[in-house]
Amino acid sequence: MEKRLLFLCSRNRLRSPTAEAVFSDHPGVEVDSAGLNPDAEVLLSEEQIEWADLILVMEPVHRDRLNRNFGRALAGKRIVVLNIRDDYDYMDPALISLLESRCSQYLP
Repeated sequence: MEKRLLFLCSRNRLRSPTAEAVFSDHPGVEVDSAGLNPDAEVLLSEEQIEWADLILVMEPVHRDRLNRNFGRALAGKRIVVLNIRDDYDYMDPALISLLESRCSQYLP
């Protein structure tokens, strides 16, 4: 069975869609991404949380917002903070490198 990873950032425009693209072809994982702000490209849903085996957020503020807005849905879910600031463009090579190094321990 594949491991299901959900990547979250604020607006689902730069960091989390980059993570989704980078790991979409990785063997043994399924990936999805969403944002937590009301103006996100893909706004996080409870269905996505239920689907995910592991939730990876970019900054501590995302974990806090996730807990505040989806507390009940998070029961039994593991949340990892990657500590990647909003300093990168979509598919920025430096962002890709950071994602690969910080996510490697969570990949099969």
